[in-house]
This record gives sequence, C-alpha cells and structure tokens, in this order.
Amino acid sequence: MTADDVREAANALAERALELPELARARTVAAYVSVGGEPGTLALLDALRARGVHVLLPALLPDNDLDWGAYAGEGSLSRVQHGGKMALFEPSGERLGPDAVTAADVVLLPGLAVDARGMRLGRGGGSYDRVLARLERAGVHPARVVLLYDSEVVERVPEEAHDRPVHAVVTPSGVRRFQEA
Repeated sequence: MTADDVREAANALAERALELPELARARTVAAYVSVGGEPGTLALLDALRARGVHVLLPALLPDNDLDWGAYAGEGSLSRVQHGGKMALFEPSGERLGPDAVTAADVVLLPGLAVDARGMRLGRGGGSYDRVLARLERAGVHPARVVLLYDSEVVERVPEEAHDRPVHAVVTPSGVRRFQEA
C-alpha cells in the first residue's frame, strides 16, 4: 500500500469505528497506537478524545503484560524499543496499572486476522490474552472490537482454549458483528 492508501484506510477505519453505537456511548476506551503495517489508529484516537472520551493506551511490561496510561494527543506518546521486539508508541504520562483496562466500555484490539466466528489471531505475545482474561476475572464485559484491513477478515484462524471471540471487526469498508461473542 502507498502512504496515501494507508492514510485513506486509516481515515475510513476511523469513520466506520466512530459509527459504532458502543463507541458513541463510551466514556472510556482502551485502544492502541498502530505500528508497522497495522491499520492507522491515530485519527480514531484523536476523534475519540475530541468527543471527550477517556482513551487508555497500553505500555508493554517486561513480562508481556500491559500497563495503561491516558492518551493526551500525539505529543503525549513516546517511542519505546522493547529489546529485540518492535518499537511501540506508548503514553509518556502516569501509569495507571494493568487493572485500569477494567474501566473501559470498549476495548479496541490489534490483530493479524479475525475469522467468520469472531476469533482473533494476535501476534503471539499473549499481551491481549492477558487483558481479556483480566476483564473476565473482574466480571466486566466491555465491547471487544478488532481493527483490521478488509483482507485480514478470513474464513478461519487457529484457536486455543483460552481464546475468546470479539464482538465486531471494523475495516475501512465496514463493520462485521459476531453473534457468539
């Protein structure tokens, strides 16, 4: 994809996501800053913040769990290199602790793909599996939404016993909801 294609896809993705009723009524959203070839998320983060939504962003801990901090605009991000892993953009302000995600009305999840059942394929580090398990233990049930390109919605992805389906996938061309989540 060209830089223009990536920018257009990010804007379309933000537009589609902002139409979700779950995001329209959300007061707190746990999200992430896209990296590498992931669909861009900054336009969406800024639009949520402009609506008055409290946006939480992850900070990777040494054990691959996630801490959280508030998003206060692109200038509040730091590029953090985690050993041999890719560099991530993380909130530079106060850390709120791993349990801060339990206050989220919506959790926006990264992924490599999602299938027709709503099962998400992650990068394999287990960070978001821990987040989803933390939400389950806390007895909270935020909407779980994956942000992907259209080509990343596939027929089937591998699944393990701890995997949980998402409620919806948002792509630049639209939203697909899943019943079993």
